[in-house]
Amino acid sequence: MTLVTGKPSSIRQDVHASELLTMINSITDGVMAIRLDRKVTFFNRAAIEITGFSEQEALGTPCYEIFGLKPEDCVLVRTLESQKPILNHYADITIANGRRIQISVSTSVLRDEDGKISGAIETFRDMSLVEALRKELQSSYSFEDIIGHSKPMREIFKLLPIISNSDSSVLIEGESGTGKELVARALHNLSPRKGKPLVTVNCAAIPSTLLESELFGYKAGAFTGAKKDKSGRFSLADGGTLFLDEIGEIEPNIQVKLLRAIQEKEFEPLGSTKTEKADIRLISATNKNLSEDARTGKFRQDLFYRIKVVSLMIEPLRNRMEDVPVLVNYFISKFNKLFNKNISGISPSVMKILLNHSFPGNVRELENVIEHSFVLCAGDLIMPEHLPRELWHESIQEFMHLGSSLDDLESAFILASLKRNNFSRSLTAKELKIDPSTLYRKMKKYQMLSK
Repeated sequence: MTLVTGKPSSIRQDVHASELLTMINSITDGVMAIRLDRKVTFFNRAAIEITGFSEQEALGTPCYEIFGLKPEDCVLVRTLESQKPILNHYADITIANGRRIQISVSTSVLRDEDGKISGAIETFRDMSLVEALRKELQSSYSFEDIIGHSKPMREIFKLLPIISNSDSSVLIEGESGTGKELVARALHNLSPRKGKPLVTVNCAAIPSTLLESELFGYKAGAFTGAKKDKSGRFSLADGGTLFLDEIGEIEPNIQVKLLRAIQEKEFEPLGSTKTEKADIRLISATNKNLSEDARTGKFRQDLFYRIKVVSLMIEPLRNRMEDVPVLVNYFISKFNKLFNKNISGISPSVMKILLNHSFPGNVRELENVIEHSFVLCAGDLIMPEHLPRELWHESIQEFMHLGSSLDDLESAFILASLKRNNFSRSLTAKELKIDPSTLYRKMKKYQMLSK
């Protein structure tokens, strides 16, 4: 079986074809070629090992049937129809034993001696081992949906199982968007109370005039519009966990009643003279410096020490930037499922932009950035042009600092011009007074091209 078709004109061509076949069979990537009728004409040794199909089974079979795909899902068919190569496309295929594996595929058209398209060829690589390693790595960097492998996050992972077994009150401190609610949920899920409710109250989202009734409930007739009894969050969390998010926003008059409910495990609903009891484990969170507020009288000291029997500090993302690549992979996996896409990752230039960003919105901001990029990205790789525009502007300003290399400055100028021209290459080349082919080479050099 030879990949070269047509009658050899010399012994040397036969030798060359034999050498070529030997080389193709020695590589670890699968190689498959098809004719215009989409039937397989070549199947190398690695293709046999990856798929489990023999050469005899593959030859003459439509390419999409080999992988258990519909014709429209086969990249070789798409390459024949579009006459354009496809690079680093990820696909799930069915192999001979019925197992599904993920492969990375690159394709190109084949042309005869006259330059006419005669078929298509693809190389593919088994990514199942890579995917398994990725999942193993991700699992070692996650704990109850909390992602990270920085030292601060590893310390949190160590403490969570220990703290969860206690009924002591926990105060989780950290900026907005750091994942305090995820930590609270993990503490509940790991605790003996996991079979009981986890009730969450965002104290900043409820007006202070309503917060008391939300926490403790009310009786019919307690105020205008109270037509029937309503249970409060303390009652709803009985036996389980009550999570008070942004507890620093609670007004002083409610802090007094909250202190009694925590200390005595009893409270009175609005409009009631009868005391009710609730067995709850309290977890609180704040983005404020409650210690300072307690010192200055903005927050009751006795309540502060009651809710902070155990404290956890979640570091902002800017202090643990080594978590960014792990979080990016996690969000890409998440949004691939939500958007039904197959984006493999981000370009090195995008990673550089992300690592140079301070993330004032923390993990929540990074998640929003990746989601924004998913909306704009039509290829397999997230490129700089898919990022929110404010990150473009910030990255350009960053490159302008003293000591930037000429490549950095040139890249920044090209990015700025692309942005002004709505990413039109022709208009950008005209503005920069360079040939479009020169612009293309520079964009390729600086990894600005979508795949």
